[in-house]
Amino acid sequence: MLRKMLDKDRKRQKRKTHIRKFISGTAQKPRLSVTRSNRALYMQVIDDENGRTLAAASTLEKELREIKATAAGAARLGEIMGKRLLEKNINTVVFDRNGYLYHGIVKAMADGARKAGVQF
Repeated sequence: MLRKMLDKDRKRQKRKTHIRKFISGTAQKPRLSVTRSNRALYMQVIDDENGRTLAAASTLEKELREIKATAAGAARLGEIMGKRLLEKNINTVVFDRNGYLYHGIVKAMADGARKAGVQF
């Protein structure tokens, strides 16, 4: 069981490094990185040129703790992240799925951000 988990994570890390060769965020078009675990969801907008995080949202934040790590919760977190980006005048981003398959929770986070008005 443990070996299977390690292999699964190793494969995701390999996909992640392959994707990051091509995806990079700039000040004009930052990178929207998503991460998920069994208990929490994380979204972060990063300017890779300057090495700065421009905005972030997580289900670990005090006001967002009631959001569960489900597809419905991911869509809601994506909308919240989209609103935060629009407040900072960030309209377009590059989506970084972080090695996860673009399906289920990851897709819901992206669709939620798009629903809020962010383009990618």
